[in-house]
Amino acid sequence: MIKGGLAGRIGRMAGDSGPERVLVAASFVNRVGNGLFNAASALYFTLVVGLPAVQVGAALTIAGVIGLCAGIPGGHLADRRGARVIMMPALAVQAVSMAALALVESWAALTILATVDQVAAAVGGAAWGALVARVGGERPAMFRAKLRTFVNLGVVLGTVGAGLALAADTRCAYITLILGNAASFALCAVLLLLLPRYPVLAAPPRQRRWLVFADRPFLTFTALYGAMGLQYPVVSLLLPIWISEHTEAPRWTVAALFAVNSAFCVVMQTRIGSRIETPYDGGRAFRTAGVLFLVSCPMMALAAYAPVWAAAGLFLAAIFVHSLGEVWESSAGFALGFGLAPDHAQGQYQGVLGLGFNAGQALAPAILTTVVLGHGTAGWLLLALFFAALGATGPSLARWGMRTRLRPGVAAEATR
Repeated sequence: MIKGGLAGRIGRMAGDSGPERVLVAASFVNRVGNGLFNAASALYFTLVVGLPAVQVGAALTIAGVIGLCAGIPGGHLADRRGARVIMMPALAVQAVSMAALALVESWAALTILATVDQVAAAVGGAAWGALVARVGGERPAMFRAKLRTFVNLGVVLGTVGAGLALAADTRCAYITLILGNAASFALCAVLLLLLPRYPVLAAPPRQRRWLVFADRPFLTFTALYGAMGLQYPVVSLLLPIWISEHTEAPRWTVAALFAVNSAFCVVMQTRIGSRIETPYDGGRAFRTAGVLFLVSCPMMALAAYAPVWAAAGLFLAAIFVHSLGEVWESSAGFALGFGLAPDHAQGQYQGVLGLGFNAGQALAPAILTTVVLGHGTAGWLLLALFFAALGATGPSLARWGMRTRLRPGVAAEATR
């Protein structure tokens, strides 16, 4: 009875239909693999392969920049040929390129394989967004909130597995992580075979091919969403450095905060995201996220002036507030990202949104380490005000976006 009840509860969390559960399972498997690899990849290439850290960083940067350019055409292809049709080959390419990393012995080989992987990831990511829109039906934002819950859980489990390999610290253990990630891509592609073949949605007549580039509200949201994405490296990059260099908090505080952040997002994403469906909801949620970051960032800064255990408690409280902001921000992204995109062009719209977000993530380390760390407490306060200002634009942006949907708007403008 207990097992049946637990299985039923997990099934209800995963989705209300067979296709939803398939996509949740595929996403979960894929993210477990990502968690296995991402936590240990840098150490493998530097300590096991023997490449200098500068070369590893350069290879990954080149791959990331080239990959940024692939999402938009990949999304457009998904709109015209079918999201699943594009997603499965992209996953197969990632499986092969990931497995081939186990054979890397030079910087050139790493650069080529990482670039192939990032191009496939960008194409697959845009197609994935379009696939979520089809599977989620009338409530794609709520469904993606469920997906994100299992994504977070998968990353946590994968990271635990990576920790075991790091503890072993052998070439075999690292290779196991790489092949495990490759297998996750392959299994994800196989699971997608269980989805129905959704018909391609025809575009309205006389509409320009690249509709998204005429959609000024969506492009504006993409820029704001990419900028708000700086909140993710606050936890993964900025906070650990701040703790180690400016406070007396014990070093295990960093690991504890990671765990709290991940666990909180797993628990709260669906509860909050299920209530944020329309673009109007998304605009208000974006504003709420900005307010929460306005509170959390000064709390993190003030911990530098607190006694050791008080600092640990202040960091814990700050991470609760920041994690709540993360859930509201991601839910806003789902509601606006899907709600402002026409059904027949979800792929190209998700490709543009992914480009904006990934560009923000690429710039984040330089911004956070120079502007925030370089100015200490004042930098944290500037960051808090920056997030609050971004969030404040949410409601007006949603209204602007919906006005263009209520008339032929974007479509009419696009035919000029």
